[in-house]
Amino acid sequence: MKQAKFFNFTDEQLEFKYQVDRFVKKEIRPFAQQWDEEEICPLEIFEKLGELEYLKAGFPESVDGVGGMVDMLLLIEGLAAGSAGVALAVYVHMGLACATLESLGTEEQIEKYLKPGLQGKKIGCWAYAEPNAGADVTSVQLEAKEDGDHYILNGSKLYITNGSIADFAVVVARTSDEPGLKGISLFIVEKGQSGFTSNVMKKLGMRSSKLAELVFKDCKVPKNQMLGPLHLGFRSSIKVLSKGRAIASAFAVGIGMEALRQTVEHTKIRQQGGGPLAMQQSIRFTLANMETRLEAARLMAYSAAELIDKGKDFDLECSIAKLYATESTTWCCERALHLHGAQGYMMDSDIQRFYRDCKVLEIGEGTNEIQREMISGALLR
Repeated sequence: MKQAKFFNFTDEQLEFKYQVDRFVKKEIRPFAQQWDEEEICPLEIFEKLGELEYLKAGFPESVDGVGGMVDMLLLIEGLAAGSAGVALAVYVHMGLACATLESLGTEEQIEKYLKPGLQGKKIGCWAYAEPNAGADVTSVQLEAKEDGDHYILNGSKLYITNGSIADFAVVVARTSDEPGLKGISLFIVEKGQSGFTSNVMKKLGMRSSKLAELVFKDCKVPKNQMLGPLHLGFRSSIKVLSKGRAIASAFAVGIGMEALRQTVEHTKIRQQGGGPLAMQQSIRFTLANMETRLEAARLMAYSAAELIDKGKDFDLECSIAKLYATESTTWCCERALHLHGAQGYMMDSDIQRFYRDCKVLEIGEGTNEIQREMISGALLR
C-alpha cells in the first residue's frame, strides 16, 4: 500500500522505522491475537527491545539514550501496528515512568531504576489515577506522611497500566494540604515493598497489557525514593505528560494505519455485486478519507515531536495532535469494522481488536475534553 510522505524523516529515522517494522513482523504480529485472547503481557518483549537498545530511543546521551522524541514515536507507532496492548505497556514504561526518572531523578535513582529500565531489565509504571481522582489531579487522596527517614503511604490507585508486572512504580501522593498542585509529590515504590500490593483488573481492549489497582497500606518508603522536589514533584513532571500526548498521537496512528491497510486488502478481495468492494465509489471514498485523516494525524504527531527535539514550545501542538489523532483513529477503526462486515465482528478478526483498543486513547493522557479546554484556553489568552 503506497503512503503519502509529508514529514521529512532523516535517513537514520527511516532505517530505525524499517528495523522496528521488521521486529514487529517477526516478534509481535504473529502472536498478537493470542496474547489479546489470553490476556498475556509478553514480558520477554521488554528484554528483546532492551537488547536492541530500542527502549533508549528519545532519551539523552547522559543516561545512555539514543535519538530523539521522533524516534520514540516511530517505535510506539510501529509496536501499535502489531499489538496496541504491547505498545501501551512499552509506552507507559518509557514515556511516563522512565521519562519522569530522566527528568527528575537523582544520580542514584537513575543508576538504580532508569538505566536498567532502558535495558529492559526493569519495568516501570505511572501510578496517578484514583477512585476519586481522574482528570482532576488536585483530588489526589493517597497520603504520604513523613516518619523519620521514611514516608508512610496509605491509599490506592486505579487503572494503572503495568501495575501488576512493574518492578517499580512512580506514585503520585499528597504530602501536604496546600491547594492546587502544591503539596503533591512523587515517590518510587518497588515491587514487593512492605504494604504495597496489586490487584489485576479486566478491561475491554489493550488486553496484552496489564491493568491493576495498587493498594498502599502503611507502605514505608525511604526518603531517598522521593522523586523530584517535596510538594512539587507532580508539578515538575507536567512537561513529561505533555510530551506523552505526542506519543499517544503516534500510538493512535499506528493502530489506524494497520486497520486501514487490512481494510484496503479486504476491499480488493471481497466480492460484492459482481466485483470487489473496491470497485464501488463509496468504498473508495471512505478509504480516501481514512488515509487523509491518518496522514494528517501523523504529520501533527511528528511535527509536535520535532518541536520537542528542537527545544521549542510544544504543549499546544501536542494537545492538538492528541485530540485529532485519537478521534481520527476511532473513526477509522469504526469504518474499518463496518467495511469488513460480519467478518470484522468476529473475535478472531484483527479489526475487532483494533476497534476495542483504540477508544481508550481518547481517555488517557488527559481526556479529549481536557485537550479542547487547553486548546481553546491558548486561543483566548
